[in-house]
Amino acid sequence: MKCIIIDDEPLAIDIIESYCQAIGGIEVISTFTNAIEALDFINNNTIDLVFSDIEMPNISGIELIKSLEGKIPYFIFTTAYPQYALEGFDLNAVDYLVKPIPFPRFIKAVNRVKEMIKLNDNNTSINFSSAGGETKTHEDDFIFVKSEYENLKIDINSIKHIQGLKDYLKIHSEDARPILTLMSFKEIQSKLPENTFIRVHRSYIVNVNKITSIQKNRIVIKEEKIPIGESYKSMVYSRLNI
Repeated sequence: MKCIIIDDEPLAIDIIESYCQAIGGIEVISTFTNAIEALDFINNNTIDLVFSDIEMPNISGIELIKSLEGKIPYFIFTTAYPQYALEGFDLNAVDYLVKPIPFPRFIKAVNRVKEMIKLNDNNTSINFSSAGGETKTHEDDFIFVKSEYENLKIDINSIKHIQGLKDYLKIHSEDARPILTLMSFKEIQSKLPENTFIRVHRSYIVNVNKITSIQKNRIVIKEEKIPIGESYKSMVYSRLNI
């Protein structure tokens, strides 16, 4: 897994680089104290993961990810300011590490990226029925998911989309408030009919029956706009016959 580190503090870069070396399986191909230089590097190179500080001169880590073009690598934000966490997750950052970063917490964040890359590879190899492949059947029109201290029954046909939020999934339905459950995408996908629910982004699954329109790299479900990940695009377009 190839990564870069962006931080205006050289000591912080050294710590993250030493963590990467200790874990193994992560190649730090470059480091930057200037986010603008990093932006150009990301747009012109193939990178799996970016460790980025938030508060930096000229351009912040938040502005950096908003400025990227084409395929966006996975992001883990590293910062001393936890108040930015919500905005970071809104931008689909994989994780948010608060300095000083404990090594076990760092390992957990990196393992999350590895799992997402693995799931992405698995999803890319799926053959949908529209392409002549076989899909598993799903007899029930409901699923149960655990939320807080109870197992909630959800009508499958009412689900619009599912959003990944750190360790949780947020299930958006037409007839109920969003439900937050501690599950992985792999777990929820095993409960849903795969000819109806497709992964369109590392942080989103959508119900194809609820799609209103496709706008460039976004899926519109009523007034909600959901990004289509670059690595998912060909699979999504094939499934929707676009």
